[in-house]
Amino acid sequence: MRFANLLIFILLIKLTFAQGSNFWVNSDTLNKTRFKSVLISESVLAVGSILILNEIWYKNYPKTSMHIFDDSKEWLHMDKFGHATTAYYIGLSGIELMKWSGAKGKKRALLGGGLGFVYLTGVELLDGTSSQWGFSTSDLLANAIGSALVIGQDLAWKEQRIRLKISAHLTDYAQFRPNLLGQTVPQRLLKDYNGQTIWLSANIHSFLNENSKFPKWLNLAFGIGAEEMISGEVMTPVIHNNRDISSQFNRYQQYYLSLDVDLSKIKVKQKWAKTILGSFGLIKFPLPTIMFSENGNKLYPFYF
Repeated sequence: MRFANLLIFILLIKLTFAQGSNFWVNSDTLNKTRFKSVLISESVLAVGSILILNEIWYKNYPKTSMHIFDDSKEWLHMDKFGHATTAYYIGLSGIELMKWSGAKGKKRALLGGGLGFVYLTGVELLDGTSSQWGFSTSDLLANAIGSALVIGQDLAWKEQRIRLKISAHLTDYAQFRPNLLGQTVPQRLLKDYNGQTIWLSANIHSFLNENSKFPKWLNLAFGIGAEEMISGEVMTPVIHNNRDISSQFNRYQQYYLSLDVDLSKIKVKQKWAKTILGSFGLIKFPLPTIMFSENGNKLYPFYF
């Protein structure tokens, strides 16, 4: 299953987990009943959702024996950054559930933070038995990196000082490949890698002295994106109006420097408001941004 479709499903899980972790009071010590219920619930949800994915998506394509598919050079790796982000947020949701159960240390970090890697490995196995795709080792590596980021920070700092985030905007490239890059606005935002940026958003205050007056909610963000991609690989012919237009596009990488807002650091009394803020924590806040690329640099007052 492509990342765009998978992300929709994971966002729903993230919202559900975020609501639960905010409305329930976390246990100070390990609550064995809660701990077992979390493990059972995660297992049922993971297996059940993979079965549903197979029925509504993979069943529509011919099955084949398990095989490996090398897509490591596609989309200037933007799809891999997306995989890492997905694994990161599933793992973050797992850690929040482990906090609710009272689990601490390695048990909380590994069992909770590793949830994304385990779940996405199951999805990769479905890819591997589909003739449309294949088991991608580069996807597996990206998933491992996302999981390692959330696990490592929980072990080192017991908090997430550096978060993976996403932002997206509409581009003009979808008109050339609407079936691949999307037709409707939601599809274009999720499928068109030209408009997507993946960010590493670092909370500055968390690296300073606790008594520092620096705003706790202000982050420094580093982003990566790409442009002029109308196919996964460079040499793929693209037919538009009965002619090959692939040579008109020269794909290139973009790098960004920006500020961001850590919504989890904003103090609110209402639990429902805290839940909403937490659920949108994966989205990069639009603020002034500098873009660097081989085609020139640009300053954006607000960048999505």
